[in-house]
Amino acid sequence: MAQLFYKYSTMNAGKSIELLKVAYNYEERGKRVLCLTPSVDDRKGVGLISSRVGLEREAIPVDEDTNILNLFLEENERHPVDCVLIDECQFLKKHHILEMTEIVDSCNVPVMAYGLKNDFRNELFEGSYYLLVYADKIEEIKTICWCGRKATMVARIVDGKFVKEGPQIAVGGMDMYIPLCRKHYNDGRTGPDKA
Repeated sequence: MAQLFYKYSTMNAGKSIELLKVAYNYEERGKRVLCLTPSVDDRKGVGLISSRVGLEREAIPVDEDTNILNLFLEENERHPVDCVLIDECQFLKKHHILEMTEIVDSCNVPVMAYGLKNDFRNELFEGSYYLLVYADKIEEIKTICWCGRKATMVARIVDGKFVKEGPQIAVGGMDMYIPLCRKHYNDGRTGPDKA
């Protein structure tokens, strides 16, 4: 029985490398995967899933008005799809998540979504919220704060300063975001000597 999986973490936990590993494992067994990524994530180019360790692969970009179910049905008609993999799923909208549930429930194909849970203000993204509501399996991918504790928060850094206000979506990498434990997120410390 297919399921909708939501695998979340803070920045720098290896979500994209995990997705790429799953894609490789499916393809190594002669299975076809459909890889998707929101077009808003253009750090390395639109339609590209890229990990910090240098591995990457092309993916179909998903816009706000993309119907993921229709996209899946078109691709599945050309050649059967065995698994749908979605990177940066926090940027998806409610309708995307509902379309993903339809792929699982009506087509019996697993969907694995990877992304952040909360933003730099410690609020849920729309995609994350609805994945928490609709996912069959929810799994945390762990990483650590600079102090060694489990990181559960994401700090946004602008001009070298820790900020807790601003637009929810500002795409960036380690130059802009740091994973922190709750303690250091709350006290604003981004490193041993950085307050």
